[in-house]
Amino acid sequence: MILPKERDPRFITIRRGGTLTDSDHRLLALWAAACAEHVLYLFQLVQPSDPRPRHAIDQVRAWSRGEITMSQSRAAGGHAMGAARVLSGAARHAAFAAGQAGVVAHVAAHELGAAAYAIKAARAAVPAGESERAGRRECCWQREQLPDAIRDLVLDDQRLRNEICWSVFDC
Repeated sequence: MILPKERDPRFITIRRGGTLTDSDHRLLALWAAACAEHVLYLFQLVQPSDPRPRHAIDQVRAWSRGEITMSQSRAAGGHAMGAARVLSGAARHAAFAAGQAGVVAHVAAHELGAAAYAIKAARAAVPAGESERAGRRECCWQREQLPDAIRDLVLDDQRLRNEICWSVFDC
């Protein structure tokens, strides 16, 4: 579970009654794509011929440029999550990160799912004694990628949802 029971209006677009601007929604999608892409190689090592997670990342970027519809990006995200379901470990988490990134076009709050799964992938890719450090490194890398326009929003979201996101944002 990565989404809260009650939706945060800061992650609902203005046209739907929230406070999120379209430009910030696109920035959230691009940041989620960057988080997922950073660990995508962990999936590709295990499933090099499966294009679904890469496609989800590409589709959410295309959505952010206005080239495709939200439904197309959301569908690609769902297919990436389908690729994850048959796997385990780092590859599974990396594919879920890509899937979560893809569905940010539909629900902006999935941005944290992409980041959380990427951190889980980084943790799972190293020996157990190194997992906490690897997770902190990934979390710090992600924070360095945050555009100033959404930095405070995402950091506050991490603070609020850290517990339901496996406490991966303690970095």
